[in-house]
Amino acid sequence: MESSKETGCQAPEGPILCINNCGFFGSAATMNMCSKCHKDIILKQEQEKLVASSIENIVNGGSGSNWKEPVVAVADVQSGPVELKVVPTQASPDSSLSQSSEMKAKGGPNKCSTCLKRVGLTGFNCRCGNLFCAVHRYSDKHDCPFDYRTAARDAIAKANPVVKAEKLDKI
Repeated sequence: MESSKETGCQAPEGPILCINNCGFFGSAATMNMCSKCHKDIILKQEQEKLVASSIENIVNGGSGSNWKEPVVAVADVQSGPVELKVVPTQASPDSSLSQSSEMKAKGGPNKCSTCLKRVGLTGFNCRCGNLFCAVHRYSDKHDCPFDYRTAARDAIAKANPVVKAEKLDKI
């Protein structure tokens, strides 16, 4: 016992229970809380700061004029978890059209554009923008409207610019 007094090191007297009485052990590094309670407290503080700053931006008219859809934050501090909800106040017709087109692209199964056979992950995307099975993947098999000849000419012209030297003076 005397050696610990000489070195100045003290062993903890015993395990410390979490101050939230959750039944787990806490530590001095986490303010005498267990790791889960400590993480919850930190998360709650960060969300309260976020709510306060967003409310402050809305009240002060910060960059709120540039927003397409203002954010309304709802926080219930007394209950356990803090919930943030985003509520659009104005729905523009352009955003609803883009959302519906995204739903169509993701919703339907992948089918060959020619024979309507399901292709799954093995489908081939053509330059014309359609999806095809292994039989119809070649441009001559599905009557592809894409102009490969013009595309190749443009690629060659872009890759090999015309270099024209100045004329030399005759001696």
